[in-house]
Amino acid sequence: MADTNIIFEDRFTVDTIDQDGKKFDRVSRITGKSHNLSMHLTLDIASELYPLSENETITLAVARSLVPDEVKRELWRSGDQGLAADFEYVMFGKIYKFDDSLQGENQTTAYFSFGGLLMALRGSYRHLAGVVQGENVYLLIRK
Repeated sequence: MADTNIIFEDRFTVDTIDQDGKKFDRVSRITGKSHNLSMHLTLDIASELYPLSENETITLAVARSLVPDEVKRELWRSGDQGLAADFEYVMFGKIYKFDDSLQGENQTTAYFSFGGLLMALRGSYRHLAGVVQGENVYLLIRK
């Protein structure tokens, strides 16, 4: 991870889509496991905009900003998309909760909200050390 704006990044394989049934027409809840960090993902995604299928592999990143550290300008004025140019699906939201109680020793779950679409990342607290409750973040995904 060369960019210090990125606080989490890994590749995930989609295990299930709408395991408990489809609750909303345009939203699917996916679950997946990471390739490198032994993390578990649950994510609500706008399935009309970004359809995924089971066993598909995605790269998921969480970043503080879309602008690289060395560039201090507003993206909309420059025409540069920053980190968003490298990804296909981007959402802006907030880290709203951590839960260490149910996952056992050295395990934690970080909960994110992206305008009502939710994400939970569960795994070792070491991999989520850069994630701060109350912080605004960008979720970036590519296939």
